[in-house]
Amino acid sequence: MQAEPGGMAGSLPREDVPQKILRSETWLVLALSLGASAVSSLISFVGSLTKPGGLKDQAAMLNSSAAPGRPWLDLAWQLFGITTALVPVLLVAHFLVRERAGLGAIGFDRSRPWSDLGRGALVAAGIGSAGLAFYLIARAAGFNLTVVPEALPDVWWKYPVLILSAIQNSVLEEVIVVGYLLRRLGQLGWSPTAALAASSLLRGSYHLYQGVGGFVGNMVMGVVFVLLYRRWGRVGPLVAAHALLDIVAFVGYGLLAGHVCWLPTPTGRESC
Repeated sequence: MQAEPGGMAGSLPREDVPQKILRSETWLVLALSLGASAVSSLISFVGSLTKPGGLKDQAAMLNSSAAPGRPWLDLAWQLFGITTALVPVLLVAHFLVRERAGLGAIGFDRSRPWSDLGRGALVAAGIGSAGLAFYLIARAAGFNLTVVPEALPDVWWKYPVLILSAIQNSVLEEVIVVGYLLRRLGQLGWSPTAALAASSLLRGSYHLYQGVGGFVGNMVMGVVFVLLYRRWGRVGPLVAAHALLDIVAFVGYGLLAGHVCWLPTPTGRESC
């Protein structure tokens, strides 16, 4: 049976895979990807809470050197990390092909590239400014760590790697947490409200390492993304929006950190 737009069909895949198998498959995909990240993030958050000093005096590193002082080895590790992080997406693609559907069933294909990019740019513009303001307020209130989007050495591959990292994050998160998860939860009989809550809570959970602000802000973003996915029936615009948000955050931090007053850094030496 064909899935409804947005992948929220309550029917089983065409192979009539038992719900027990679908449930196990979903847990395994999450355990290999963002579910494991959520557990890791929770442990990291507990460590930050129990560490002397406030949260804003601690740093959450997003992109850092894997081999300081050895740029070519560092590059190899960076590319290895980006590539292997996408393996769960390939696994999801495999499971969707098993349904004779493929990634096109969740709207991750090349059928509407300009529409996806245009919608994504509009979403990124709206969420980006609000998200930055929320982060600055949460950090000032002591609810968030100082987020350091990049701490890579100043070498020729720095910004290309940051852009690749942003794209990897966006593909991994939107394909699994929105497209795949909502499709599977719908097939398992979850209500739309429960599926929205699960997807949004998971998104907030694996950002908990940033602090309470990171958890709440990303959970709200998750609600918005699920609603947009259900409206458009495609994760393509969400991947574009997420990629643009991360590219601006990663590259912007690299260019502006230490040169503007309003952007917090771990050293606290913001320049006016």
